[in-house]
Amino acid sequence: MSGQSVTIPDDRAFAGFKSECLCEEGWIMTYHKGTIKVWTQALDEGKSIHKIKCQMVCKGVSAETMYDVLHDIEYRRKWDSNVIETFDIGKLTVNADVGYYSWKCPNPLRNRDVITLRSWLPIGKDYIIMNYSVKHAKYPPKKDMVRAVSIQTGYMVQNQGPNDCILTYMAQVDPRGSLPKWVVNKSSHFLAPRAMRKINKACLKYFEWKQKHNPGFKPWLYPEQTTLPSIPLSELSIQRAESLEKIDESCLDEGHEREDSD
Repeated sequence: MSGQSVTIPDDRAFAGFKSECLCEEGWIMTYHKGTIKVWTQALDEGKSIHKIKCQMVCKGVSAETMYDVLHDIEYRRKWDSNVIETFDIGKLTVNADVGYYSWKCPNPLRNRDVITLRSWLPIGKDYIIMNYSVKHAKYPPKKDMVRAVSIQTGYMVQNQGPNDCILTYMAQVDPRGSLPKWVVNKSSHFLAPRAMRKINKACLKYFEWKQKHNPGFKPWLYPEQTTLPSIPLSELSIQRAESLEKIDESCLDEGHEREDSD
């Protein structure tokens, strides 16, 4: 989202995201093992913007279940061991909201957080969820976090029949820091594939979990269920990377990986 003001993505924006998810031109495949593929785009000289695309064929997981798992913030707190804090701030429309997410970064990097405008759209039997960074006066950057910038990040879920789907994750992010090369390599060769496997595993356990946790509550499908306050677009502005602290972590050596239970 490169405009000067905050806008809610339209059909053309969703179509553009889908097209980029399906396109291989300009992308370099850096990982292919089993049903998971990862591509990256070379960083522009002097810039820290990182582009990565991951794709996984999910057997035994319907597109509908994958869509629910990606939306369900309560369930994410259970399966996503990288999450530090996540919550919804408010709604904009029936298919757009604003939320906060903070996550653990590999040691010894500082942890990151982000405020995003998220929107979603079913397209036939497929689904797209995407976001970009915004600013909200009540949620300024924290002293113990690095505020990252999502230029455009999201998921595309393609229906492959009643019990199979293809998940594509694409992220164009400025982590606000000069990152060491090992971080970029680790993201594409280890962290991204592991994250995809964890999502797949979470999907397989979702039905059982949801039956015990407010099973009928799915505001992403039934917007009348939402309890979020409405936010006017005038309270938001585009999060410019240039206005945030830029830190240099390029000389940090790789630390011990945080304990992570799959």
